[in-house]
Amino acid sequence: QVQLVESGGGLVQAGESLRLSCAASGSIFGINAMGWYRQAPGKQRELVANIIGGISTNYADSVKGRFTIYRDNAKNRVYLQMNSLKPEDAAGYYCNLRQVLAGLAYDEWGQGTQVTVSS
Repeated sequence: QVQLVESGGGLVQAGESLRLSCAASGSIFGINAMGWYRQAPGKQRELVANIIGGISTNYADSVKGRFTIYRDNAKNRVYLQMNSLKPEDAAGYYCNLRQVLAGLAYDEWGQGTQVTVSS
């Protein structure tokens, strides 16, 4: 069983920064990716950024150049540094751990942390 605990959300003004963190514990094995998804009211959950094996990163086009994802593999933590926040970044942000074992992918989710950006 895996637990993901997020922290760092809050209310900021447009242009300000926040850092989200996620700590994973439990049965973590094999090739995995950690990342962040977000979901705004009435919208589908979307990938914000992820990091695979601590090396390869992917970003949504809307956050490239503003957000940075990085990972502490030794501590099974992933961070999302969010700069130059915009009102459209407001959403619930969810930490994700995807593990692949014998060709099957297993997704784990955190409880979410809210990011609110005022204009």
